[in-house]
Amino acid sequence: MARELTDLARRVAAGERAALARAITLVESRRPERRREGSDLVQALIERTGKAIRVGITGVPGVGKSTLIDALGMRLIEEGHRVAVLAIDPSSTRTGGAILGDKTRMTHLATADAAFIRPSPSAGSLGGVAARTREAMLLTEAAGFDVVIVETVGVGQSETAVAEMVDTFVALMLPGAGDELQGIKKGLLERADIIAVNKADGANVHAARRAAAELLSAVKILASETTPTILTLSAATGDRLDALWTAILAHRDGLAADGRLDARRREQGVTWMRDMVRDGLEDYLAAHAGAARAEAETAVREGRLAPSLAARSILDLLP
Repeated sequence: MARELTDLARRVAAGERAALARAITLVESRRPERRREGSDLVQALIERTGKAIRVGITGVPGVGKSTLIDALGMRLIEEGHRVAVLAIDPSSTRTGGAILGDKTRMTHLATADAAFIRPSPSAGSLGGVAARTREAMLLTEAAGFDVVIVETVGVGQSETAVAEMVDTFVALMLPGAGDELQGIKKGLLERADIIAVNKADGANVHAARRAAAELLSAVKILASETTPTILTLSAATGDRLDALWTAILAHRDGLAADGRLDARRREQGVTWMRDMVRDGLEDYLAAHAGAARAEAETAVREGRLAPSLAARSILDLLP
């Protein structure tokens, strides 16, 4: 590994925030040569990873994800934790950059020395999960952060994609969900380890409790192998944030007790590898078969070529 990368790895391991930000920028690069350097960097630090508590939080826009993470993160810091937040923003269609600006929405964490917030553009990734979030997570662990929270945009075809990279997956819901249960995706309820109904304060308390009861009935109907923990809380007032953290720890401890935590992480590693193979094939085709692919897409669009035959003609270009 080049001396520059060796020095960067040393600085990340020492917990230097500027070095961590630079390292994440490296793994997020769209340039293949920079991505390779990023992979080398992650490999150099791999032995320092794996000790953090990994939590994913998803939910529709407006449900209060950032408010929750800001309040929960500050409580964890008060308990002595170091908290990293990887907030996956929708990408700007013009620049490709993140557009929500999570640092402006997590006002307390943004100024805390024991916190690190990284807004990353989803760049069109399925479910709003940035393609390089897994590598960014390992880098924050290597830098000494012992709680890593991944926040998704909560929109797209599969917001549960974040469940493939965390230990505990939290789905945040709004009061009044009873009228909207028809629109809640079955996959989300099946994948959630914890379902938390937010904004359970003031006049919303009873509505939140009613929503929690209806969600419990819904997950029982799904007849999943495990039933998620369902609770109510208020991120704005801080009420029952301790209950949420207790549930997260209980879920993770349960996985660790019988070896499921290690098994889950090993399978997540295989999924990660497969995703990166697909990314690599896309990069290769873009660099070496761009014209042929464009011609095939035009032929399919115009109805002159069957999609299956078009795909085969492109794949035949691989060495």
